[in-house]
Amino acid sequence: MHHAHHTTRRLTRLALAATTALLLAACGARDEHAGPHGNGPDADSSPHNAADSAFARDMVPHHRQALEMAGLAVGRASSPAVRNLAGEIAKAQKPEITTLEQWLTSWGEEVPGATHHAGKHAMAGMMSEADMKSLEKSRGAAFDRAFLRLMIEHHEGAVASAETESERGAHSGAKALARRIVRTQHAEIVTMRKVGYGLK
Repeated sequence: MHHAHHTTRRLTRLALAATTALLLAACGARDEHAGPHGNGPDADSSPHNAADSAFARDMVPHHRQALEMAGLAVGRASSPAVRNLAGEIAKAQKPEITTLEQWLTSWGEEVPGATHHAGKHAMAGMMSEADMKSLEKSRGAAFDRAFLRLMIEHHEGAVASAETESERGAHSGAKALARRIVRTQHAEIVTMRKVGYGLK
């Protein structure tokens, strides 16, 4: 009887240990996937500095313009590869805009307005209003070439800004997002150059 009671207690301890391990693993998995979209423990509360603010203020209109450019590809591009690229760019950047806007709001800073063409203080790679109108008017192969050329330049501007944020920023979420932008947009630049080479 005593032996059975001891066995029961031992099994209970093992079950508790297994449950604890599962809970810890689940927490670890959540933390691992908690990126710059506001799910991390310090996504909104970690300290930020002027570099973080400048990065978010610049990147919001920059990303918005990329979405507008990607939208133009739907009815204008003749290359399936260009249309697919445009879709991937939009898919990646939409949630990033939301995150950046949430950070600016939580920092008590103004979210940039709807204007998103290159001006006096625009971020590198931004298209001018004339560039955008020219892209809107083009179709087919001419659109494909113009889109790739302008989007590569656009991405290069984003990568440069994100590299600055990685070096000078303080907010952990913003720095993580910047590192991801460098990684993903550099890969997209490589892909766009390959697609462009195939169009020639």
